[in-house]
Amino acid sequence: MINGKTTLYGIIGNPVTHSLSPVMHNAAFVASGLNAVYLPFGATDITTAVTGIRALGIRGLSVTIPHKEDIMALLDSIDPVAEKIAAVNTVINTDGILSGFNTDWLGATRALEEVIGLKGSKAVILGAGGAARAIGFGLLERGAEIVLCSRTEQSGRALADALGCPWQSLSNSDQLTGDILINATSVGMVPNVEESPMVGDIDSSFQVVMDIVYAPVKTRLLQDAELQGCTIINGLEMLLYQGVAQFELWTEKTAPVNVMREALKDALKTSG
Repeated sequence: MINGKTTLYGIIGNPVTHSLSPVMHNAAFVASGLNAVYLPFGATDITTAVTGIRALGIRGLSVTIPHKEDIMALLDSIDPVAEKIAAVNTVINTDGILSGFNTDWLGATRALEEVIGLKGSKAVILGAGGAARAIGFGLLERGAEIVLCSRTEQSGRALADALGCPWQSLSNSDQLTGDILINATSVGMVPNVEESPMVGDIDSSFQVVMDIVYAPVKTRLLQDAELQGCTIINGLEMLLYQGVAQFELWTEKTAPVNVMREALKDALKTSG
């Protein structure tokens, strides 16, 4: 029941109408018995939006494209890992004081840690955008060795330098080896479901293959990896666990992970 004591949360970005986060977080609030609601807020002007957040007392926010970087200058404090990643996707409002965090890296590492130890492992990350940056720093935090692989050399080398790791061209992806392979690009997303970011076959040395794309749930990359005998992790798991981390930051309660996972699956079936 929504009433005068309902705590308000939401996601801010442009666009946000497609986001699955409201379904996931509202299911979590209900399951946890919290008087709270999570709504999508489309916003083009982040400065004005942040003023409104403070004024209205919105307790917590997810931040998505295109505001993850620009919102940082408007916050009162930023978590050190979010500083390294240079992006914030989570905000806590404590009596008008706004604190920024990044849970994208937590979503990736927690999904991976369900199936493989990260410390001392070797991970190959495909891509050089914001997702690759967050995942790369997250893996380094967990003690993994990483290699960055991208199509564009300039942006790839720039991110590899920031991460302190080697860079390789995606055109040579069939020569890559490691324990973990992660697609941090949008290749394979609906409607281009037959595309894969890999050139050639996946090396049999990879134990785990993760794709951040969640539509379709099982991308071409994951299908190919499964045929090679790899353990696969779909994009819903990263989305889930970054949301789990957000819920726990906002509420200081243990998140109902299974409830949130089922809510995401049901929403994806409905939208499909």
